Amino acid sequence: MAVQPSKILIIDDEEVVLDSCAEILEGEGVTIATASDGTLGLQRLADFHPDLVFVDLKMPGISGMEVIERIRTLDPTIVTIVITGYATLNSAVEAMQKGAYDFVPKPFTPEEFRLVTHRGLERRRLALETAALRRERDMLRENFAGIVSHELKAPLAAVQQNLMLLSAELSGVLTDGQKARLDRMRVRMDDLLKITQAWLRAFATNFEKIKESFKPTAIPVAVAKAVESVQPYAQRKDIEIATTVREPLSPVHGDEGLLVEALVNIVGNAVKYSFAGSRVEVAAEEQDGRIMIAVRDTGVGIPPDELPHIFGDFYRGRGGRAEEGGSGLGLALTRRIVEAHDGVITAESTPGQGSRFVIALPALEASAGIPSPSDERVLQKSP
Repeated sequence: MAVQPSKILIIDDEEVVLDSCAEILEGEGVTIATASDGTLGLQRLADFHPDLVFVDLKMPGISGMEVIERIRTLDPTIVTIVITGYATLNSAVEAMQKGAYDFVPKPFTPEEFRLVTHRGLERRRLALETAALRRERDMLRENFAGIVSHELKAPLAAVQQNLMLLSAELSGVLTDGQKARLDRMRVRMDDLLKITQAWLRAFATNFEKIKESFKPTAIPVAVAKAVESVQPYAQRKDIEIATTVREPLSPVHGDEGLLVEALVNIVGNAVKYSFAGSRVEVAAEEQDGRIMIAVRDTGVGIPPDELPHIFGDFYRGRGGRAEEGGSGLGLALTRRIVEAHDGVITAESTPGQGSRFVIALPALEASAGIPSPSDERVLQKSP
């Protein structure tokens, strides 16, 4: 199949510039369209479907800045390059902040124009490849989720059900040793089902779809629910979870259930990798328009060479953390949840001294009617 030539749209109100650009690119194996103002340029954009757009900043009617913004909205993979005789550093920076890839001032030499054209087309090629890889990744995730759900989860659930029935039917005839082995089988089967569910949560959840139902959410409530969920585990290890919420806190735009799940993963890990009788600290406060949630422990810590990889899919560390087991998906799922809320999650750690995870979420303006637990509370360890 023949490779289609790249398409370049040039938008400028000076006819001499349009003619010069077309002449320079003659023989480069590209298809060129021109427009004398922003309005005509946007019309040509719809029917020409360019790979690369050169646009003047100062034109009658719709400005070049607005054209750049509109292109970014219509198709972010289209590369835009500013070409103008009204070039200043500020206008160049502003244009690139709005989505322009590069900046070429008039007058320019043919070599300069060809070079920036080749860079722009290469950028477009990479953008299209990235988009295709993302689509392929999403398809693989969907296929993987289907395989896990139908080929693995259902049979495991059936085996688990039969083990429960078998245990009940034979309870009076099995020896203590046989009962113990059967109980171990049931525990392992429970573990397998939990891992399977983690796979499904990590790879099958459509966060873009979920974001459509986001609403103002109170972080103090999410923190309280997460700590309450982990508390029984902490009590079994004689670990205190101390919670400090510095209110008032603005709400965040999100899903309470997902945020609780992310916090349960972080707080649960802190308890898991802490020593018996120690303390886990959970703190939430508002800083510069962001809600900061920090979870600190004094456990085994994370080696420096592992720290950059802990949020990756299926990543499991070495040493003490690896010995605790797990699917290797908890932190990866947590990262996806945080990113779906336009937030970031970071971690710092010193081996043998503990770790500190911080989730930063953009705050909404404070609004009434969102419940929150009391200020600066401490959940004590069980006696």
